[in-house]
Amino acid sequence: MKLNPKDIETAQLHSIMLGAVQPRPIAFASTIDENGKVNLSPYSFFNVFSANPPVMIFSPARRVRNNTVKHTLLNAKATGEVVINIVNYDIVQQMSLSSTEYAEGVNEFEKAGLTAIASDIVAPPRVGESPVQFECKVKDIVELGQEGGAGNLIICEVVMVHVNDKVLDADHKIDPFKIDTVARMGGNWYCRSKDAMFEVAKPLSTLGVGVDALPEHARNSDILTGNDLGKLGNIEKIPEKEEVLAFAKAEQLFNLSTTDKHNGAKELIARGEILNAWNYLLL
Repeated sequence: MKLNPKDIETAQLHSIMLGAVQPRPIAFASTIDENGKVNLSPYSFFNVFSANPPVMIFSPARRVRNNTVKHTLLNAKATGEVVINIVNYDIVQQMSLSSTEYAEGVNEFEKAGLTAIASDIVAPPRVGESPVQFECKVKDIVELGQEGGAGNLIICEVVMVHVNDKVLDADHKIDPFKIDTVARMGGNWYCRSKDAMFEVAKPLSTLGVGVDALPEHARNSDILTGNDLGKLGNIEKIPEKEEVLAFAKAEQLFNLSTTDKHNGAKELIARGEILNAWNYLLL
């Protein structure tokens, strides 16, 4: 399927983009208007973009159906302050409830049963149940368009961070299992981070040999996946011929077919024995 954004309805394009770009972190944004009335709403067009200065950006898009704007955007323009609260599994249902389009002036903290606690520097309150809260000053707002579906990038500089000690590990770093964040998928779907996590070793600082260093039969294997090849490419040095021969002798591996080599290597990769997997492929 090929789609030219100019040839389809915004709602269809919106659905495809949200279904493809996922999971997306959630900015649970609390703001106040010029009269001090509180607003709380979640946004999944969100991420962190700089650490020095510490900058986060989220985007309250214009509504597709009627081209109106969100209270969050109006409040950010009026006061220049926002608190970005992180959403974990414990508050995901309350977060969802707060996204209801209540009338202006309705306090979503109260509707969702969440605790508003005072911030240290900015005026908008924080979500007490949120594991991490970022008090922010609005640096800029970039309007991307004037039609329904157009985003408004609210560029926020973090001026204070609050972290619940319960989500920290022994080294005072955030433990991904303890913080238990959730992320937005397409439609009504979310994902829970700690149930979906897996580790990927970072590329070696000394440079991995790369997938192109593998024998051609391995690179073109129908058994080894791209992820398997990526792991094989992330070693510093290819085993020498003597190492391969010693491995073959120790394991009594002789006259193996290409299929046998690939199956054996795949089992070793699954066990984390990457160098031995190389030995298998180099037999």
